[in-house]
Amino acid sequence: MAPDNDKRNFALRQTGGEETSVFSGRTPRQAALKAARRLDPAPSEDDADPEELRLREKGEKKVHVYEGWAWEEHAPDDKPDWMPEEITKGNVSKEGVEHLDEI
Repeated sequence: MAPDNDKRNFALRQTGGEETSVFSGRTPRQAALKAARRLDPAPSEDDADPEELRLREKGEKKVHVYEGWAWEEHAPDDKPDWMPEEITKGNVSKEGVEHLDEI
């Protein structure tokens, strides 16, 4: 397993500026994918409504803005015993980067 020293922490920002959750990943996209899986899943990817995800890297003034969506799928046939029949998948699309005046 790779060392965790290259992981970065990204805070999920709400509209009012409060930061409610922290997701870790090597890249902002990896953290955004984790955040997208926490959204309310749609029955299929085609039915999913994208939601805005704003992630600020801890210690930085940059906010990475993504559109994210989630949906439910049947688990693969070769799934492990502990995995449920329905799993949540997510996807994101980067919309841009914004800079904060203050942290």
